Amino acid sequence: MLKLKNIKKDYKTGDFIQHALKGVDLIFRENEFVAVLGPSGSGKTTLLNIIGGLDRYDSGDLLIDGKSTKKFKDKDWDAYRNHAIGFVFQSYNLIGHISVLENVEMGMTLSGVSAAERKKRAFSLLEKVGLKEHAYKRPNQLSGGQMQRVAIARALANDPKIILADEPTGALDSKTSTQIMDLIKEISKDKLVIMVTHNAELAESYATRIVKMKDGELLSDSKPYASDESKGNLNIKKTAMSFWTALKLSFGNIRTKKGRTGLTAFASSIGIIGIALILSLSNGFNIEVENFEQDSLSQSPIIITNQTVQMDEDTLNELRGGDSKTEYPTDKEIHAQNNIADTIIHNNKITSDYIDYLEKMNKDNISGVSYVKGTSINLVSKNGDSYSLVKPNSNSLMSSTLSFEQLPSSGDDGIIFNNYDVLAGEVNEDEAGLVLFVNSRNEISSDLLKQLGLDENVNFDDIINKELKVVLNKDYYTKVGDNFIVQTDLEKLYTSEDSLTVKIMAILRGKKDKELIATNTGLYYTKALGEKVISSNNNSEIVKEQREVNYNVLTRQSFDDTMTKDMILGYLGADVVPTTIYIYPKDFETKDEVISYLDKYNEGKSEEDVIQYTDMAEMISTLSGNIMDAITIVLIAFSSISLVVSSIMIGIITYISVLERTKEIGILRAIGARKKDITRVFNAETFIIGIFSGILGIAIAYLLTIPTNIIIENLSGLADVAKLNPVHAFVLIIISVTLTIIGGAIPANMASRKDPVEALRTE
Repeated sequence: MLKLKNIKKDYKTGDFIQHALKGVDLIFRENEFVAVLGPSGSGKTTLLNIIGGLDRYDSGDLLIDGKSTKKFKDKDWDAYRNHAIGFVFQSYNLIGHISVLENVEMGMTLSGVSAAERKKRAFSLLEKVGLKEHAYKRPNQLSGGQMQRVAIARALANDPKIILADEPTGALDSKTSTQIMDLIKEISKDKLVIMVTHNAELAESYATRIVKMKDGELLSDSKPYASDESKGNLNIKKTAMSFWTALKLSFGNIRTKKGRTGLTAFASSIGIIGIALILSLSNGFNIEVENFEQDSLSQSPIIITNQTVQMDEDTLNELRGGDSKTEYPTDKEIHAQNNIADTIIHNNKITSDYIDYLEKMNKDNISGVSYVKGTSINLVSKNGDSYSLVKPNSNSLMSSTLSFEQLPSSGDDGIIFNNYDVLAGEVNEDEAGLVLFVNSRNEISSDLLKQLGLDENVNFDDIINKELKVVLNKDYYTKVGDNFIVQTDLEKLYTSEDSLTVKIMAILRGKKDKELIATNTGLYYTKALGEKVISSNNNSEIVKEQREVNYNVLTRQSFDDTMTKDMILGYLGADVVPTTIYIYPKDFETKDEVISYLDKYNEGKSEEDVIQYTDMAEMISTLSGNIMDAITIVLIAFSSISLVVSSIMIGIITYISVLERTKEIGILRAIGARKKDITRVFNAETFIIGIFSGILGIAIAYLLTIPTNIIIENLSGLADVAKLNPVHAFVLIIISVTLTIIGGAIPANMASRKDPVEALRTE
């Protein structure tokens, strides 16, 4: 079965070379009890380690079932030790932090035996050695003889064909030694047993063959075997340790060091605690900002005007002269600067085609659209026996002018009813009429109150249904010679049969949670009234003449960039494209769809034909979001320093664990564990610490949000600001695990490279 051909092994210590084996030739039978005798330093243990694949020969050859091992790789030796070899050591070499049963099962675990089968086989072996009732005890709860019986049961677990015993009775009393030797002799009936011992009497009593060695050479062989290579059926199957097994081993080790592990996990969790608290606050404040934006900005309009201002990075760079111009030049030349207005101002060409495109927009995405054409609607109010011209004077964020604005068309669930409370009356967009907006204190301009003939404090009932007259162009403008003049007889205008009678149909006030949007005060006219006025004025004499001439019929001045023909036509009530368009999305989600729809119009168009817009909500939310993100990133960066320190500390702790578990490494290698399995064991340990550290950090951070929220509420009035997002918590646990594994990677790799023979000698 086994054949050693001229095996040589040297050990070098500096310049000194020790010749442990000097060309040993031996052939072993498949079933025999071989005792190897010799004084210390004779090479017998080295011989045993080479046969067991723990150590490597320098020259010669070891043949297993006639197969040379010269080209064996590490994985081949690992598989050989696991399936063909069973070790019984003088010092037992049991893993102390797992049970007796788990010690016996370990070799089977590496060879892939199912959990049920290996437990059944392990109990059977423990029964065979008389220790079944001690299966769930730890090794330190057994006597020396009992521990050696466990070691024998472990050696037999994978039914190997070779049992290697290194001084198996060296640490036992004579009575127990006899029991152990009887057990080993029984095993040798169907297996090859090779035992190293100093005790010649013991060898003579039990062994069927005695081999004596001295100074690395074979002195005698009581029963030499001269047959050719054995042709047995040795099954060498690759070994593998599952991550679950590695976890169990590491968890068992960690349980023996609860205090140190707890302190390590807490120390490494400090960074997680800091980042979790920062993210909790950031998340909470973002939620508060988002709620504010949803309440106050969700229906903030997308504004399209004749001109828009561009202030992006490319525009600012162009203002500075682009990349081609050097700042602070040393030459003595003056260069022309780009025209600021030409650079930052974009002229939108709003056409009837574009209006048609907007009209096809999905109405489910918007709560209102308002087209401002700059139409002058002339209102006259009768106050007793006197008359006054009403100038609505709208104070709106949507417009910087004092023009009379149209009420946005919105429907029953649109912008008006989402952002305003109807204090009195009823809004009917299909009726030609007026709507009065008041501020949060129920105030309007004192000038407007006077023009309406009302006192400073007036009841709603005195305002609702108050009649006013809309004066059309045919009465308001009179042509005298070549000029048009404004009629100043307000009584005549009020009583004209052509004037339109309108009423203030409702009083509206912005809702409490819509302060940024619902800030309008003054009079607004309905879409129906605007259409009626434009329909009448579109064919008026002044509009017809303005269409025919290329100067302002009111001032006789020529048109320029600041005053165009279309602007004057719009002011006079002609049916022209609007100068400003307000689009009110229903919410943030639908706003994205509206933006996408507007952008789609610009696809493939030249720069001058692109229609740009201003998204008020996006401007505000982006600014607030960027500030919050910047603060969060800076704070996380500082907290992350502790994570780096934690990783270094984990590396140190893992290195200490490697030193403490060196003998365990040797035991695992002896029963067939690969180098990568050893790495996996220590990675599993850092994985457990990382999981525990992450969960501990999240738990502590969550508890700390309670006093944090109390402090913030007392200082700012905001309740429950610190809110840890479960996704953030999960990610932080993953980060904790990742960093601990990285921190322990080098010590884990060091562990896998330890020489198994040296590791087994560690106490």
